[in-house]
Amino acid sequence: MATVAKDVRVVLLGAGNMATNLGCALREAHCAVVQVYSRTMASASCLAEQLDCDATDSLDSLNKDADVYIVALTDNALLELGPTLPSLVPDKLWVHTAGTVNMSVFGNTTARIGVFYPMQSVSKAQVISLQDAPIFVEAAQAQDEAMLYTLAQAITCHAYKANSEQRQAMHLAAVFINNFSNQMYVCAEEILRKFDLPFEVMLPLVDNTAAKVHDLSPVDAQTGPAKRLDYDVIQKQHGMLKDFPHYQEIYKLVTEAIIASQTTHNKQ
Repeated sequence: MATVAKDVRVVLLGAGNMATNLGCALREAHCAVVQVYSRTMASASCLAEQLDCDATDSLDSLNKDADVYIVALTDNALLELGPTLPSLVPDKLWVHTAGTVNMSVFGNTTARIGVFYPMQSVSKAQVISLQDAPIFVEAAQAQDEAMLYTLAQAITCHAYKANSEQRQAMHLAAVFINNFSNQMYVCAEEILRKFDLPFEVMLPLVDNTAAKVHDLSPVDAQTGPAKRLDYDVIQKQHGMLKDFPHYQEIYKLVTEAIIASQTTHNKQ
């Protein structure tokens, strides 16, 4: 990994899941996080203590001497505050961490805008290393994009440049991979609970399923009754879900999707 000069100074706006994990990653990369802003001083102070920096709950009190202002707020907060933020320090680089929001959210008060998007599911309750997480950067100016790319390289082994359309496509794909698959775990846990079985019995299968796609394409890694076109099992399992009608619909739709994918793959 590249090393970012220690004189790169960052103000972090936000103290939630992404801000906490990114702040810790920046500190690990020897990048100076000089201040944390949050709407509540308690949240700002909690993260600032972890990062050994100043805290504020007032936008008017933002440190004016940073090189980069990273906005790691919720999408709604970003859309609300984004257009007004660069005017607070108009000569510096402003970036956000959202996967689905265009960098134009910052308005037209400055040309120094961009995106710094770590594609990873994070929680401030369990801070993780971002060393293996892909980080996608974009900026309106080439020199700013180069700096963001170098900053990303200091954090991760997987730094990329991506425009807004590409980033939104990746976020959509991530919803299927992360959010939808986790909802399947929720479904499975509820089904198992009905039969007095613990979810932990599925953990080896969860791990193996994720590990296989490191070596196989997802369509080649697929197994199960839908791939085998075992309609007897499909019908029986669909019937077993009679007490979970919403899961029956999911089972039907996903089974049909697997069959369609396999049919298309076999024709190639």
